[in-house]
Amino acid sequence: MTAALATDIAKVLITRGRRLFRAPGGPIQFTGQQAADRMLNDLERYPHALVIACIMTRQMRAERCWMVPYEFKRRVGTFQMQRLRRLTDAEVLKAFSKPTPLHRYTAEMSRNFQFAIQLIATKYRGDAARIWADQPSSAELVYRLLEFRGVGPKIATMAANILARQFKVPLRDHYSIDVSADVHVKRVFERLGLVGANADVNQVIFRARSLSPKFPGLLDFPAWEIGREWCRPKRPRCQECYMRRLCPTAASAVLPGDRIVAA
Repeated sequence: MTAALATDIAKVLITRGRRLFRAPGGPIQFTGQQAADRMLNDLERYPHALVIACIMTRQMRAERCWMVPYEFKRRVGTFQMQRLRRLTDAEVLKAFSKPTPLHRYTAEMSRNFQFAIQLIATKYRGDAARIWADQPSSAELVYRLLEFRGVGPKIATMAANILARQFKVPLRDHYSIDVSADVHVKRVFERLGLVGANADVNQVIFRARSLSPKFPGLLDFPAWEIGREWCRPKRPRCQECYMRRLCPTAASAVLPGDRIVAA
């Protein structure tokens, strides 16, 4: 791939990312379930629900992970911090386990849940919104999120990006919000030719940094969206994707009338 083509591809993705970033904030459909989404969007009463939902995003479909706080509330009867901080380890594990597991990794995620509640209670005086309320730098916000058990750079930067992009939380800068290189983002970067085949996560992250140094995470949602909607692992729908004119993978075959076919 030429440097000029990579730049053109990045410009389209960044334009899409910037448009989303500048768009007015509004309710986010995390799960497609109205009551659960209402809870996750309520940063006034339930900022800890969003934090915990982010912590749960591992090895399951995203919508199921986002449902965990709401399902936990249904089982325990409340999601108020005053009540949650008094739950024992055994009570949390029971709520995660019965009548059906809330998560694929029941025991591990129940420990992560309990750690998060106690950290919010002690360090942030029971209000998770204090994690981002003082307009921190992006590096400081990511660092604070990394202090939660089970959170690595991928989840921390995803959470920071959601707060900045979707909830319009003001930060001093966006330098340290990277792409969260999940399977969709990685696949799209590879098929667009931005990274080589079988690139590792760090290559994807640093490629995004090189293309959008002031805010690498601008590339995250556009790439994820393309991977989720059109650039499927099998039978990708290239002819429907807005990147098709620049994508070397889409251009590798010919579809009559469009000159593009799924690879």
